[in-house]
Amino acid sequence: MRVGILSDTHVSSLDEGLVLAQQLLSGPFADVEVILHAGDHVHPDLSRCFYPLLWYGVCGNMDKPQSTLPVQRIVELSGFRIGMMHGWGSPNGIEKRVLNSFYGTDIDVLVFGHSHRPFCQKVGSILLFNPGSPIDRRSAPHHTVGLLNLEDEATGQIIRID
Repeated sequence: MRVGILSDTHVSSLDEGLVLAQQLLSGPFADVEVILHAGDHVHPDLSRCFYPLLWYGVCGNMDKPQSTLPVQRIVELSGFRIGMMHGWGSPNGIEKRVLNSFYGTDIDVLVFGHSHRPFCQKVGSILLFNPGSPIDRRSAPHHTVGLLNLEDEATGQIIRID
C-alpha cells in the first residue's frame, strides 16, 4: 500500500486546496490509496479536495479549536500501526517530543508535522516521518510531501515538489 503524507498545508480556500490536490494527484500521489495529514490543514474541508481517497488527519496549532480532528490518533493500514500528531514548540527536538507522546504505545510509524522540515528516519523500531510542507517551506530548502510504502516493512520517501 502507498500512502500520501501531508502536513502544514495552511490552505485558506477550497480553490487553493483543489489546485494542491490536482498537482499532487497527477504527480507524486497518483497511485496512493490513503492520505494522512499531520495537521495545520487550516481550511476545515481540505479533505474534500482529495475525494474519493481515504483521509485521516489530526488537528494542528493553526486549525480551528472546534475542529473535529483529534490531536493524536493511531491509524491501522495494511497491518501497520501509524501514530499521528502535529507536534509543538521549537523545531529543534520535535522528534523526541512527539516520540515521547507515544511512549509505551505499539506503533510502527509516527507521522508528525509542525516544523515544516522534512524528516524520515528510523528511531529504534519506529519510522519517524515528517513530510515537510508543500506550501510554506519556512527554513526548509524545498516544498515537500511524503510517500509511505507499507509492504514487508514501512519505508518512507520525501518528495520535493518544487
